[in-house]
Formats: sequence, C-alpha cells, structure tokens
Amino acid sequence: SLAFANRCPMEMKAIDAKLSTATLSAEDMSKVKQLRADGEKFHKDGKHDESVKALDEAKKMLGI
Repeated sequence: SLAFANRCPMEMKAIDAKLSTATLSAEDMSKVKQLRADGEKFHKDGKHDESVKALDEAKKMLGI
C-alpha cells in the first residue's frame, strides 16, 4: 500500500541512525544489517508488506 511505501524509507533511516550506537553481538548486528538490506530490496521491488516485516524485525532487535 502507499502508506507502507512511504513508511519504508523512514524506517530505514531510523535503523541506520541506531546502528551506530547499538550494542549487539556480532551475530545480531549481522542479522540486523541483513534485515535492513532485505527491507530496502523489498521496498525497491514494490513488496512493501515484506519490507515492513523485515524492517520491523530489525527495529525490534535494535530496541526501537
């Protein structure tokens, strides 16, 4: 949906901002970065439901 399409870039910015100060294990940090990358790819492919799911999982791991 259009609402999700607009939400994805804001979610990515929030994740990017938190990544620099996050205190996660190397394994969790790698997973967050992969989820963030997946979210961006889904967004670019027009798969906004999948994008939001990936980005929400990354945010949850970061405590956002």
